Amino acid sequence: MTKILPLVLAAGLLAGCGATVQQQTAQQNADPNAPVTITNCGQEISYPTPQRPVAYDVSGAEKMFSLGLADRMRGYVMNKLGDPSIAGSPWKDDYTKVQRLGTSRITREIVVDAKADWVFAGWGSGFSEERGITPHLLDQVGIRSYLHTETCWNFGDKKTKVPPLEALYADLENLGRIFKVEKRASELVADLKGRVAKVQQSKPAGEPAKVFVYDSGTDQPYTAGKHAAPNDIIATAGGRNVLGDLAKGWTSVGWEPVVQAAPDVIIIIDYADQPAADKQKFLDSLPALQAVPAVQQKRYFVMSYGDAVSGPRNVKGAEDFAAYLRSVGR
Repeated sequence: MTKILPLVLAAGLLAGCGATVQQQTAQQNADPNAPVTITNCGQEISYPTPQRPVAYDVSGAEKMFSLGLADRMRGYVMNKLGDPSIAGSPWKDDYTKVQRLGTSRITREIVVDAKADWVFAGWGSGFSEERGITPHLLDQVGIRSYLHTETCWNFGDKKTKVPPLEALYADLENLGRIFKVEKRASELVADLKGRVAKVQQSKPAGEPAKVFVYDSGTDQPYTAGKHAAPNDIIATAGGRNVLGDLAKGWTSVGWEPVVQAAPDVIIIIDYADQPAADKQKFLDSLPALQAVPAVQQKRYFVMSYGDAVSGPRNVKGAEDFAAYLRSVGR
């Protein structure tokens, strides 16, 4: 009897544990909209499952689309400058299925009029004190917010600095929890990480190519610092962002640092109002750049806006840029 008793107790404990797990599962199944607690930009936030979510720009829309959430969205807002990105998007069909709520910046009026209950945007690029749309202000009218982790370096009191690709993975996993699609999110992140690892394995030996990102600007170039996605895209492909030490996201600089850095390759970001061909002509004609190797050798790589902003297409951007670098022996 004494030998059997522990087994009986153990069986009872196991049965009790099983009952607890079943009870928890039953509770979750009974309430699929049960809130989840997510850490976003250093803050713990409880999110009920959004019923009328709105996303801003390519970044927000395509993170949602990649997780199969198009049919659950109230809509998206996207500046018309990003329209050429849609044609090359793996989710271009989703753009036609989801209502477009605006063709410029996202505003508080747009999301209130849409009766949104959740808004997904970046700090500075979407949410803004100056334009009167912030997580705090939306909270006051009953609308929850989620910020792109890539932009957390410049938000709030608990600024968190996460490398762009790690920020992408964090967003996808957090969205998976918020919208109860954890399995799909885990599978997507694993696939993206696998593709990144494969690109990294193709890096040649030697010094990485020096790369300058040119978005726009004539008097001052608008470019990507360490907190913008191209910084990690370039590093993954085997290059080095010559302005990667700037503790900024997308920002303006003078031409002198570019000249001094002597980039081997220039990435030109392509979008609607300033075609890449026009930008290349400008760079070719700028007297200050005539001694820069990239200009002398016409080593320009055109990157879609959709590949350059935070989103699943960052990995495609790295794959394509790596292929270009190998084609010029770098």
